[in-house]
Amino acid sequence: MAVLSLLLLGGLWSAVGASDMAVVTCGSVVKLLNTRHNVRLHSHDVRYGSGSGQQSVTGVTSVDDSNSYWRIRGKTATVCERGTPIRCGQPIRLTHINTGRNLHSHHFTSPLSGNQEVSAFGEEGEGDYLDDWTVLCNGPYWVRDGEVRFKHSSTEVLLSVTGEQYGRPISGQKEVHGMAQPSQNNYWKAMEGIFMKPSELLKAEVHHAEL
Repeated sequence: MAVLSLLLLGGLWSAVGASDMAVVTCGSVVKLLNTRHNVRLHSHDVRYGSGSGQQSVTGVTSVDDSNSYWRIRGKTATVCERGTPIRCGQPIRLTHINTGRNLHSHHFTSPLSGNQEVSAFGEEGEGDYLDDWTVLCNGPYWVRDGEVRFKHSSTEVLLSVTGEQYGRPISGQKEVHGMAQPSQNNYWKAMEGIFMKPSELLKAEVHHAEL
């Protein structure tokens, strides 16, 4: 589904800052910033020339690239209702808007750093259990202005950027990979996007949890 069509859904969607709730919710479409290297999580219909040969995932400095939008969904074979706040410790999927493939990892070696490869996998939002990532954060919920880590639910690596840079045909883009150890290289923050508003019931739940 194109970002433009999401914008046309009207009252179902809330632009950044328009909601009085600071939580990140299921169904939201966001860009994710690696706060150490100042790049946004990105994908495109360019495949790795080694490793799995699946669709590549990179980091880009551009703020307005439409290939950096990801939809937040429930883990594989589950449905997370739109507007449900994402809990710290909850497994999710991140589906690339423009290609319909999910953020994915597996035991292949990344092309530049030799860490674990991160790719985009599946068709029309459906892949397999290796698409699941656990949100690591402080407090009960993932909040918009907070930094989080994404831990691959099966292999336990952390979604990371360490600065290695590709040449042609994707010159200047940074490698995104999985690392076993926590560090400043694996912190991410929700930035530009379209956030689903929590329902009134869910607002009450969040308010109660914060008391």
